[in-house]
Amino acid sequence: MPVFERYLSIWVAGSIVVGVLLGTLFPAAFQLVASWEYASVNLAVAVLIWAMVYPMMVAVDFASLKDVRKRPKGLVITVVVNWLIKPFTMAALGVFFFKGVFAGLIDPADAGQYIAGLILLGAAPCTAMVFVWSQLTRGDPNYTLVQVSLNDIIMIFAFAPLVAVLLGVTDIQVPWETLLLSVVLYVLIPLAAGAATRFMLHHRGGGEAAVSRFTARAKPFSIIGLLATVVLLFGFQGHIILDRPLLIALIAVPLLIQSYGIFIIAYFAAWAWRVPHSVAAPCALIGTSNFFELAVAVAIGLFGLNSGAALVTVVGVLVEVPVMLSLVAFANRTQRHFNAGENKVADCAASPASGGDNNS
Repeated sequence: MPVFERYLSIWVAGSIVVGVLLGTLFPAAFQLVASWEYASVNLAVAVLIWAMVYPMMVAVDFASLKDVRKRPKGLVITVVVNWLIKPFTMAALGVFFFKGVFAGLIDPADAGQYIAGLILLGAAPCTAMVFVWSQLTRGDPNYTLVQVSLNDIIMIFAFAPLVAVLLGVTDIQVPWETLLLSVVLYVLIPLAAGAATRFMLHHRGGGEAAVSRFTARAKPFSIIGLLATVVLLFGFQGHIILDRPLLIALIAVPLLIQSYGIFIIAYFAAWAWRVPHSVAAPCALIGTSNFFELAVAVAIGLFGLNSGAALVTVVGVLVEVPVMLSLVAFANRTQRHFNAGENKVADCAASPASGGDNNS
């Protein structure tokens, strides 16, 4: 990988520091940017998120969904984990910690907002960064595209009602208009723009080679968008981070438990079901990581830039990159166990006891 991408966690950490410092030194400037809103959506954040997500969306090939029938196991695992397990475990952890374990350390009035932020993260499976994690684990790129494509389609229809149900359980009023608008802005529109660009590149006769060249040229804008978004978000929340470091640590606890716990569930299920490592690793990492761009946008739209929910989603950015890099390393170190399982199945298929060809 290029040096810049290899040390992405360092650049993200640097952006966090820069954001906190700038937010502390120039609070009026960040308040001005925070005021650039339309329908409770911050325009500066919207532009940066589009710059970050759009190049990745161009790489999503919805036509590849037809290949699902060939190897459905990895897709089944990621869909079950993302939509039937992860949102509910995140909500349960939020209630357990912020209304139970940490109740004496935080303002009870803020507990609901912290839980809401966790729910928004848990209900938004990763879209953009999945391709990076897949590449780092030598994942099957075509299968990763299938997984991302299906998750995006499900997210369009399921994110808003799922979040509304979970937020309703925690007694938080949900403005449906803002929630649906955020889904349209940060999922549907980038997907449509990516699909249109992909069609245009293919229509001109360039095929997948043209798509690859385009995404390679656009990728720097995605990274710049990511880092600029981190600077902006931490600039908005810098004073809270400096004034309340204990709160940041408390928020990180359920996020860490959720991340490693979901990875274990998905990765072990893939191993037990004999899913190839090139599919299993991205499958588990998709379930572990979050579409934090969408979560941040919805948190800002629902509760405001300086809300506890927005702070939780920003801390999610802080936690996610080092956690995901550690899980990438773990997946790479355990690859031989998946290969051993695949070889064992192949040996059994060829053995006399299994009815295989004894002369092969």
